[in-house]
Amino acid sequence: MKNFTTFILTLIIGFCQAQNRDPKAQTLLNEMSAKANEYDNMVLEFKYALDNSEENIHQETRGDITLVGDNYVLNILGITRIFDGEKLITISPEDEEVTISTQNTAEENTITPSQLLTFYEEGYNYKMDIIQNVRGRKIQYIKLNPIDSNSEISYVLLGIDTNTKHVYNLIEIGSNGTRTTLTIKAFKTNQPLSKSLFTFDAAKYSDYYINNLD
Repeated sequence: MKNFTTFILTLIIGFCQAQNRDPKAQTLLNEMSAKANEYDNMVLEFKYALDNSEENIHQETRGDITLVGDNYVLNILGITRIFDGEKLITISPEDEEVTISTQNTAEENTITPSQLLTFYEEGYNYKMDIIQNVRGRKIQYIKLNPIDSNSEISYVLLGIDTNTKHVYNLIEIGSNGTRTTLTIKAFKTNQPLSKSLFTFDAAKYSDYYINNLD
């Protein structure tokens, strides 16, 4: 009886989520994800901006990320993060420290690089939002609202180029009013990559403090 009740609740929840997911938005999101899956890898250069008017905070920086499946190498603020599918290695030259941990997206309550093109699949309702013309590019925004009412994310705006089906930018509005914007400045695909790109070589960091959290 318990299993049957769980099954019915799952169907009800799934039905309610489907009612709050715009079919047109879902089609465009699926096209974006399918397009990305056509590539062996993606190398993105981006601008990252953090704004909170109440706290008088405005920060901007640039970075780059290489994506191969779930694996990634992210360079931002002088720090390199390598995710090999199991472990997240964070290298900080300024602190001369390497931190090795298991990436726990549930605890982070944020969108990780691996999830950039798939985060919408679970935990969000979504609908079409505004269309903007950006230097001749037609950018369709999709507004995504977390299903969890206790989420630290108020909503997300995902801008997609309707021609290329590539992500143009992602705007995350936090429950505390913080606005985080990630704008793709260069989008390269199928680049020649080193086979050891996602391999951490501890010998190269013999002078660093290795902090293994697991």
